[in-house]
Amino acid sequence: MAAFYRFKVALFDEVTLDQIAADADVAVQTVIRRFGSKEGIVWALTEIREAQVDAQRGQAPVGDVDGAVANLIDHYEAEGDLMMHLLRQENRVPAFADVAARGRMIHAQWCARVFAPWLQTRSGVERRRLSAQLIAICDLYTWHLLRRQQGLSQRQTKLALLELLEGTLS
Repeated sequence: MAAFYRFKVALFDEVTLDQIAADADVAVQTVIRRFGSKEGIVWALTEIREAQVDAQRGQAPVGDVDGAVANLIDHYEAEGDLMMHLLRQENRVPAFADVAARGRMIHAQWCARVFAPWLQTRSGVERRRLSAQLIAICDLYTWHLLRRQQGLSQRQTKLALLELLEGTLS
């Protein structure tokens, strides 16, 4: 976990194996033997964090918009700033690009599960469009725009997402 805190606050290129080893109180050779590279560390951290995220996001109730948004807000409040930090680097750090692509797939699956009652009533292009709308409304970037760029409180961000979803699902 020593590496997690480094990657959380610094850019990938600024983090060194020497720093990670020192933080973990082990030799650099131990880090290399265990993970192979900084990218290997990213993948090991991703597996740990993904399991935690899956457990939290998996609690979102199917067909309950308010419950789903509450689940989403809890996740973004805890992890959103870190996720944005990683996404800002995805174009130049292949490991982060891979993690981001996986995150997008998991997010789409979450939306498909949580909003299944509405998606099941549609087919073809109409279903695909609704799915895309739900993914966009529930996306990290939407939360970031409302919460960080527009300065809405957590409560107001939740209400904004609920209103967007209710308008889309009606």
